[in-house]
Amino acid sequence: MMITQFMLPELGENISDGDVITVLVKSGDTVTRDQTVLEMETGKATVEVPISMAGVVKDVLVKEGDKAQIGQVILTIDKNDAAPTDLPPPSKHEPEIKPEAKKPVPAITPAPPPMAQPPPGAVPDALPRHAANKVPVAAAPSVRKFARELGVDIGQVKGNGPGGRISVDDVKRYTKGMLQSGSGIHPATTRRAQPLPDFTKWGDVERIAMSNNRKSIAEHMSRSWATIPHVTQHDKADITRLEQLRKTWASKAEKMGGKLTPTAMLMKITATALKAFPQFNASIDIGNSELISKKYIHIGVAVDTPKGLVVPIIRDVDKMNILRIAVELTDIAARARVGKIGLDEMQGGTFTITNLGGIGGSYFTPIINYPEVAILGIGRAGIEPVYQEHEFVPRLFMPLSLSYDHRVIDGANAARFVRWIAEAIEEPLLLALEG
Repeated sequence: MMITQFMLPELGENISDGDVITVLVKSGDTVTRDQTVLEMETGKATVEVPISMAGVVKDVLVKEGDKAQIGQVILTIDKNDAAPTDLPPPSKHEPEIKPEAKKPVPAITPAPPPMAQPPPGAVPDALPRHAANKVPVAAAPSVRKFARELGVDIGQVKGNGPGGRISVDDVKRYTKGMLQSGSGIHPATTRRAQPLPDFTKWGDVERIAMSNNRKSIAEHMSRSWATIPHVTQHDKADITRLEQLRKTWASKAEKMGGKLTPTAMLMKITATALKAFPQFNASIDIGNSELISKKYIHIGVAVDTPKGLVVPIIRDVDKMNILRIAVELTDIAARARVGKIGLDEMQGGTFTITNLGGIGGSYFTPIINYPEVAILGIGRAGIEPVYQEHEFVPRLFMPLSLSYDHRVIDGANAARFVRWIAEAIEEPLLLALEG
């Protein structure tokens, strides 16, 4: 018998823990390498946790509803019962518990405690194979949490520990440097929350614990608002003709498995605009006084779900036609609403669109999705009278609200960008002429 501990692997950048939603195995089950053993909620996503070894489950050390930490032992596996072809290559990082031998044997190194971290520079065997292909940031969960609370991207911090490991002091040093240069960390992100009054003096209250998703939204929005100087440019577009085209082609999109929405059509128009105005498809690196211009166009779409706002990403939107975008958007939005979307599907966006038209309202100020530099908000379309050829005619107008990072984008360029989108909506041929 060879008992091996399986520890909860890295689940994503700046994630130190998660809530166990479903345990998919029990003691005595035979598992194969890469089989999903847990479903967890981490911030905005439900994540499947695959196991990196094969064998028979001896003990399940977590249960549904538990909060599990990265590096915590969640299963013990008897690898001797695994089929030879399923066994992963030996790893010196897998703690083993061997039976007593009749002859004296060298002392066995004790298994690490639940929160033990791998040696500096090592990749734990508990990591899924897809994660092992990437070099993770070497930092303890407590350090990651500290950086997140300060609004610091831990990937930008230089570690001075063994193997480049990042410590709390490294995060403090990085934050101090950013504050002194006036570039990136806003003092508001480092202030502690102000104490609240005792609300019970005025009546009954109920305290409701924030979900991981809501905490993640709060942290991300606070950092975005505190670090980016927002300006919002408003405009409106006559979508009368576009709406007629949408209704004409809606049935074809349905046959392909999608729904032809205004958002899907706006995604294609916006992708073309981003090629014409590449400064909107960028990020700012204040520390190095550089703009990072991205040669790909991945657009995020804000989706309202029962657990809060999530922003799944549609990749290479500029390379798709509108019908294909409609199919992709329908699929990913549906999965997002039921929590069946992976963290990788919410990372790497270059621009975001948020459409509140289905709910109501007109103009608003959307918060930029850091580290992007702009976001387009869409309000509910409405009929307005337009004077044409000596008479007023009814036309359908859509409110547009573009929030942009004023460090990167000047007001004149913001006005040109949103006006380009409005004109492309009003004259779809512009996509072919300039796209």
